Amino acid sequence: MAKVRQDAWSHEDDLLLAETVLRHIREGSTQLTAFEEVGDKLNRTAAACGFRWNAEVRRRYEKAIEIAKRQRKEKKRAMANQQRYTPRPTPTYEQTPIPTSSTTIQSNVMESVGQISRTQANGSFRSIDEVISYLKEFKNEYETSYKSQTLMTKLEQDNNLLRDENEKLQQKLAKLEKKYESMEEDYQVLMSIMDKARKMVVFDDDDNSEPKQFRMEKNGNLERVAR
Repeated sequence: MAKVRQDAWSHEDDLLLAETVLRHIREGSTQLTAFEEVGDKLNRTAAACGFRWNAEVRRRYEKAIEIAKRQRKEKKRAMANQQRYTPRPTPTYEQTPIPTSSTTIQSNVMESVGQISRTQANGSFRSIDEVISYLKEFKNEYETSYKSQTLMTKLEQDNNLLRDENEKLQQKLAKLEKKYESMEEDYQVLMSIMDKARKMVVFDDDDNSEPKQFRMEKNGNLERVAR
């Protein structure tokens, strides 16, 4: 049946609309659901109910709306706390009978170990002694592997230290080589100056008894001082 009612809203209609919307707010429902419920009761469309609520009724129930929202929050909080502290059902486990005979115990142990080490031992344990022997071998292999890993880590650390030390020594060697080249150049300059001085003394036929005086010019060459 189509909703065609278009007459004016009465006080009872507004009251029904307000009570329904507030109830849906408290229960955590939507206002659209409340409008549809009121529309079914008053033979009006949900759009008409929503328009009436937003245009006229809502502003008269502002405090009631705030209270309804707080009640909704408190309800949700209470439900969350109830779920949090609700004791969970205790799970029931099927009890396995405890074996009493040594043969049964040995069979169970070999079955458990055989499932883990079937690829290595081929599941052929025939006694508890073989199981113990295999576990001892496994322990020794594990300890050997652990020691090897520890040794490898230490060797890598030592190798890194030696590499750093080698780099430092290379840098020092490069500085010493550079310093040596500079000293070699100074030595060659000094020898050149001494050779020039010797030649000037040898080929000087002037007064041999008079001492010669020399001075060094700006370019590093020796020249005799004229008297």
